[in-house]
Amino acid sequence: MQGVKLMITGRCRCGAIHYEAVGEPFFSALCHCADCRKSAGAPMVGWAMFPEGRLKVTGDPVRYQSSGDVVRDFCGTCGSGLFWRNTASYPGMVDIQTATLDDEAALPPAVHVHYVEALPWMGKVHELPKFDRLPNSGS
Repeated sequence: MQGVKLMITGRCRCGAIHYEAVGEPFFSALCHCADCRKSAGAPMVGWAMFPEGRLKVTGDPVRYQSSGDVVRDFCGTCGSGLFWRNTASYPGMVDIQTATLDDEAALPPAVHVHYVEALPWMGKVHELPKFDRLPNSGS
């Protein structure tokens, strides 16, 4: 529909911080870098990059300079990672962690980034057995 702009919304786990972003992201990716893995406690992190001016945040995220020019924002109450900025590499841009979107399927990843740092077992992860819920523990 002409003139309609995509708007995504999201929040941290506890709801203390909400955000919205308007328009299409520059890209949506799965990041495998060690810094993202350590920050999220996960084997990879989904991101969607937007111009900073298209992001509106309600609440007060905590900022942490995680490495060099990289600053990460997270909720100081529940710890949810929310935003990533690198003013040297991507001035005026902000990455949003896609797992915090209200509609987590809204911005599927199109690429893997920093794959050279991916965990060695990542290439075979889709071959693992799959369960709809937890495997039966026998109880």
